[in-house]
This record gives sequence, structure tokens and C-alpha cells, in this order.
Amino acid sequence: MTTAILELFQKTYCELRPETKMPEFRVKFRKFVNITNNIRLRDGTLTVKLSDLLEDAPQNILESIAHILLAKVYRQPVQRNQMLRYRRYVASHEVASKAHSVRQARGRKRITSPQGFSYNLETIFDELNLQYFFGFLARPRMSWSQVRARHSLGHFDPAHNTIVVSRVFDHPLVPRYAVEYIVYHEMLHLKHPVKLRGTKRCVHSAEFRAEEKLFKKMKEAKMFLKKL
Repeated sequence: MTTAILELFQKTYCELRPETKMPEFRVKFRKFVNITNNIRLRDGTLTVKLSDLLEDAPQNILESIAHILLAKVYRQPVQRNQMLRYRRYVASHEVASKAHSVRQARGRKRITSPQGFSYNLETIFDELNLQYFFGFLARPRMSWSQVRARHSLGHFDPAHNTIVVSRVFDHPLVPRYAVEYIVYHEMLHLKHPVKLRGTKRCVHSAEFRAEEKLFKKMKEAKMFLKKL
């Protein structure tokens, strides 16, 4: 813990909570997979863990982080300008690229086989690729999830170039078009990467949604998903 970052949090605390007793601070930079910051208050001690990706951030960004974390832990309003400043910084091309590289290096992706009990994800990808994308999409790694997850039916991980589909769909009673729709949706994420609009991430762009409607059995697939 450097003296500078400790003093910054103490100064911010005095601004947010004047005339209150200063707690003990423990502030550390940690090697997280993502740009993650958290704070915890326990027994009069504030423990702050910051992503090491922010260790070289400008002074005003560190001030914004201190304000945001302390405001949240003490349930005070977060100043809009502080939040916007921080979001713009982490959304910048330089920081976002650095975070992407770190996630590739530090993150562990648990990959299983694309061959399930009922469906082969690589076969489904290749067929959809020819039918909807003229075969132009390079196939990423395909994997069934390790568990039968219902809260996350599928996702594309750009850092590890992997499409994962929940094993809940790998069942003979699940219609093939439902599996195809999940894979097709994640293929669109492969084709249409997340875009930044100001400080907000646009996950499903207008182009994404328009192309999603081209899936021939989209209505039937969504009705099946609702039953899940």
C-alpha cells in the first residue's frame, strides 16, 4: 500500500464524512482478471482492493474511484461527474485493450467437448455458418458448459474465442432448432462485437437485432426457451 493512495482515500473520506472518526484503511492493488474494485467495512476497518490495471491511472481517476467506493459503502449519492470520468477512462481504447489482454493471460476458461450426448456444437456451427453467413465466420472453440445452467444459456467469450452453450440443451427432448438458435445468437456476437457509445456498452446493436430476426425458427425457439 503506497502512502499516496492511502492519503487519497483518507482525504476523500473527510470530504464525504466530515466530523466523523476516521476508520483504519487497508488499500491494495490486486491482480484481478478484470478491472474490478471493491471495498468492505468490517470492525471499523475499510479494506479496499483495486485492480492493478489502475495502478498507473491519472490522479483524477483514482480520486473518482475513491469517491465511488466510499459513497457506495456509506450509502451516499455518487456524483455523476465522478462516475462519468471513471467510466470514460476504463472504456477508452487503451485501457480496454489492456484489460482484454490481461483477461486472456490471467483468465482460465473451462472447456469441455463440443460433442454432447445429443448434439455436436461444431456441426451446428458449420451448418449455420453456411446457411446464414456464407461460411465466412471463422469457427471459435465450441464447448458445452460443465453444468446444466439455466441462468446463462449461452455466451461468447471474445478473450478466449469460445462459444459456450448450457448443457441443459444437450438432451434428446430439446428440439434442434432451440440449440441452433442459441448458437446462432452467439455467432452474431462473434460477428457484431460489443460497441462503446459514450460510456455505455452496446451489446445488441440495431444490426445485431435485425440479423437475429433472420433465424427461420426464432418464434418457435423463443417459445421453447420460455418453457424452460
